[in-house]
Formats: sequence, C-alpha cells, structure tokens
Amino acid sequence: MLRKVKAADAVGMVLGHDLTGVIPGEWKGPVLRKGHVIRQEDVEVLLRTGNDYIWVLELEEGELHEDDAAERLASAAAGPGLVLDPPKEGKVLIKAATKGLLKVRRELVEEVNLRGDLILSTLHDNTPCEEGMTVAATRVVPLVIREEEVLWAEEFLRERPALEIRPYLQKKVGVIVTGNEVYYGRVPDAFEQMVAPKIERYGGVLLYKALAPDDPEVISKEVVKAKEKGAEVILTTGGLSVDPGDVTAEGVRRTGAEVISYGSPVLPGAMFLYARLDGVPIMGLPACVFYHPTTIFDLLFPRVMVGEDLTREDIRRLGYGGLCLNCSRCRWPVCHFGRV
Repeated sequence: MLRKVKAADAVGMVLGHDLTGVIPGEWKGPVLRKGHVIRQEDVEVLLRTGNDYIWVLELEEGELHEDDAAERLASAAAGPGLVLDPPKEGKVLIKAATKGLLKVRRELVEEVNLRGDLILSTLHDNTPCEEGMTVAATRVVPLVIREEEVLWAEEFLRERPALEIRPYLQKKVGVIVTGNEVYYGRVPDAFEQMVAPKIERYGGVLLYKALAPDDPEVISKEVVKAKEKGAEVILTTGGLSVDPGDVTAEGVRRTGAEVISYGSPVLPGAMFLYARLDGVPIMGLPACVFYHPTTIFDLLFPRVMVGEDLTREDIRRLGYGGLCLNCSRCRWPVCHFGRV
C-alpha cells in the first residue's frame, strides 16, 4: 500500500516510486530508486530535488521487502566458506571467504529458481576461487514478496546449502617427470614453468621430484619412493600415449596401484590416467600439460586438493563441455571448458 508522507518523516520507510533529480543545464537522472529504504542522509537529497513529500510503501502482515528477502535467501543458500555483501538495489552478492573450490548443488539451485519469484544465480560447480570472489547472487522478482516463499527456501536449504567453498588442503605432492628426452637432457624440463605454479596455486607443496627414463621399472620405483617419502598426491608427466615407447601407464601398474581410469573425454587431456596406490591418488598427466595453458589437469587437480576421491564416472562425465577451443588468450575458468 502506498502512503504520502513528509520527506523528513520518511526515514526507515520504503520508497514506492523512482525519484528523478535535475541540475538545470547539467544533469538529469535517477536520484533514488523504487524500493530504496530511506536513510537520514537521503532527506537532504529529497528536499534538494523538490520532494517535500514522497510516496512510501507500507508492508502488510506476512510481506517482505526485496532487500530482506534477498538477504534471507542468500543466507539460506550459502554454506561454509562464504560471506554475504549487504543488500544493494534488491540484490545480495555471495562471496568466497577463503581461497578454494566452489561446490554447487545444481539440483537445489534449479529447485529454488523453479519457484518463480526467487532468484539464485551462481557460477559453475568446481570453479576455483580466490578470497573475495563473487560466486553467486540472490534477489526476488517483485519489490514485495510473501514471506512464506522465503520461509520455504530457508526450510528447503536448511540441511543442505546450495553452495560452499571447500578450502585447499595443503597436500604434499610428489612428481615423476618421465621421458628419455628429458632424462638425458636432450630437451629442457618444462615442469617448473608449466606445472609447478599450478601445484602451488591449488595449495600443494612440492615434496619430491624425480626424472625417469622410459623404463616402466624405474618409473614404478620412483612412484613408490614418492609415496614412501610422504607424498599425498603423486603426479607423473608424459609417456602416456599409445606409442610403444610410452610406458608410464605400465610403470604405474607395476606399483600395484588400482587404475581407476585411463583415457578421458577431455581435449586436451585424452590420455589422462588416474589411479590410487594405498589410498594415494596418482594423476598421470599427458604431455599436453607442457604446451597448453589449460588441460584436464586444471579440471581435476583442484578437486583432488580439496579431498575428493574421484571416480571413473567423475572423469567420464567431463566430455560435456570438455572441448577446449585453444583461444589465443586463455580466460579459464571464465569459459565453458570443463563445465558439466
């Protein structure tokens, strides 16, 4: 319901219409928007723009202003590792409180949005995030909404928030760089340039690194040695194609590791290998990690670093959205790549 009140008496009330201000010969535009909650400092603005009286919106029993509704919806949707910005123009931003991996329960987001008047907009599941990064936003469609709609969302999301940030776990990483060309010094080792920065970016600590020739027995021994030294994640790089001289996969098998998946529907990254040796994940990285800025490594390594135990199905589902377009300037994760 709209009611006419003096501007000086309107503090705390909800503006029921847009207000336009004019500076003759210089400027004309919106001063305050419909739905704005009048503050003490706004009174001078109202009077200066000729609005001694304004129309305010009075909420009835069981109604919520859009700011309150958006804030309550955001609070219900946001799980651990997330913080809220104050409402602004009916919208509340949800931000990462820490560096980590965004997890989104898509089915919950869709169920909330299917209600019609509730809006929950998010980034994709498994997006790596920096502290302070905006990951989602909420608002409602009408200026005023029935409180029962928000109560439904709060109850629906009570036991399972729609999104959270899982922090990286500072896991110790062992690396075995394979290939005769690197082992014998015929080509330079590109590990420090292409792979090491990503280990650090996702919270890893390089514990052990070794070079190994194209010999499955040597590769096997180095993988075991990395585990014995305390590596919590083991990476091998190269030697995973179908060429007879590429024997990294055989070296991993000789450790007794269980191979979960050899091959993936991701390009670049088709010859990716994932195995577990006594619970320690082994990620066999194809040679593409040395010349592509973004590969399957970027899609799966962050998940391992937050403690996920990947399955063959997790890897096989990456085919949808798994084609990298090799843009001249890589903007991942601000693109489709790896978005299931």
